[in-house]
Amino acid sequence: MKKTINWGVLGAAGIATKFSMPGINEAPSATLLALASRDIDKGRAAAATLNVPRVYGSYAELLADPDIDAVYIPLPNQLHFEWSVRALEAGKHVLCEKPLCLSSDQVKELCAVRDRTGKHIEEAFAYRNHPQWVKLREILASDLLGPVRAAHGIMAKQFFNPKDIRNNPAAGGGGIYDLGSYTISACNMLFKRAPARVVAAFEIDPVFGVDRLSSALLDYGSAHAALTVATQSGGDGWGSQQHLTVLCARGWLRFNFPYSQVRPTACMIELGDATGVGAFPTQTFAFEATNQFVLQAERFSRLLLGDVVPPWPIEEAVDTLQTIEALFESAHGGRWQSLAAPRGER
Repeated sequence: MKKTINWGVLGAAGIATKFSMPGINEAPSATLLALASRDIDKGRAAAATLNVPRVYGSYAELLADPDIDAVYIPLPNQLHFEWSVRALEAGKHVLCEKPLCLSSDQVKELCAVRDRTGKHIEEAFAYRNHPQWVKLREILASDLLGPVRAAHGIMAKQFFNPKDIRNNPAAGGGGIYDLGSYTISACNMLFKRAPARVVAAFEIDPVFGVDRLSSALLDYGSAHAALTVATQSGGDGWGSQQHLTVLCARGWLRFNFPYSQVRPTACMIELGDATGVGAFPTQTFAFEATNQFVLQAERFSRLLLGDVVPPWPIEEAVDTLQTIEALFESAHGGRWQSLAAPRGER
């Protein structure tokens, strides 16, 4: 039986060469076999640094390699759909960076291609693999705190570089597509469904034309979520400013580093039960520094090898993109916007 999954990577983007590819290299069930870059010199330099044995000058050449089992796609957002389709049709499993697509209709098409080809595809939210999210699910399943009633998430960082994809509206730039996809996916995971309706306020950068400060209220019927994301606020260090608070019927939870950890960092969940007061926790769960990218590559590889590990179906990306689309409609129209046929509770 096969012992490891052979990986190929389309493009030498920074998130790939700095984080995801080293993560694949460290995952016991993964082998980083090939890299494709349209800039062959850049590709060769990255491959030499990361000990990648095969380098291709085009993405199509890599997809034609019969030894590659799975493809990681860190390309600019507007290219995710095309190359995910091409990779699936080439017989490869796919792990594609977020946002998976720029529209919910594209994700639905990807679902059809996945079903037709029989290959697995996921959106690369590395945070989902962190042990703190496993712990969260354990706490909620225990009914210690009762049902989730509300969530409040913030994610912010300073992105002023005109060449940054986050400042290009044609490439899915702006706060909601980039940072918002984290906060929305996390809320949908908490409530096990998409919101029924949303309302949003966007502040648009006059030069870049992207939403640089975006706040939203998501109505889940029996529960609510409030989100703020910003691309020109907060810190300017190696990581974004972020937090998540979850209000339950009989207490609360608070994360101090819930989403993107580009550097493994110790973090915690604070819990306040029904006996607590103020913001003082009654329990604290501490987590050692953990590389989310290694965990992501290992879980995905083990899934393909047949091990029993959690999958993340891309139907959840339909929920995220429909929410994003409704938020844009709401911000432009200044009113509540219902989602187009949201899926039921998962």
